[in-house]
Amino acid sequence: MSLSKHIDRLIVLFSFLYFVFNTEKKIMNQSLIVSQSITVNAPVEKVWNALTDPAIIAEYLFSTETITDWKVGSEIIFQGVYGDNKEFSYRDRGIILENIFNQTISYSYWSGFTGLEDKPGNYATVTYTLKRIDDDHTGFTWTQKGFATEAGYQHSLNGMPAFLEQIKAIMER
Repeated sequence: MSLSKHIDRLIVLFSFLYFVFNTEKKIMNQSLIVSQSITVNAPVEKVWNALTDPAIIAEYLFSTETITDWKVGSEIIFQGVYGDNKEFSYRDRGIILENIFNQTISYSYWSGFTGLEDKPGNYATVTYTLKRIDDDHTGFTWTQKGFATEAGYQHSLNGMPAFLEQIKAIMER
């Protein structure tokens, strides 16, 4: 992997860590929404697979283990370890809210990194929307509604283009 790719991945990682560790406010602000789209040079089926296959998710979510059956009402768990010696662990979670095959996945999402109590009002909503452009191109939109802080929102807003480019590269392999 080239140096610029390593730097891009580090920027995405640091953006993510900044978002999750910055807890200046202790209530989820549901009016803050980040929604950005990208065109992927891959069929909708391949894009869908990249969003729902735990092995592929781990590639773009920093080795996070994703546990779910993707059925509406089922739990979704994102867990892993981090730190120089993998000395810290996390276990984020939510509930699958919508799943329309090859079109939309939506889930509630709570992370202990936000510093917010694990209660319904402190969950964000994450939605992936796919739109078939043609047999070899798919429109992909990632939306998150709800942020613990304005700073976290701004950081996610600014980091989302690089994050989507990283996911796109994986989807187009």
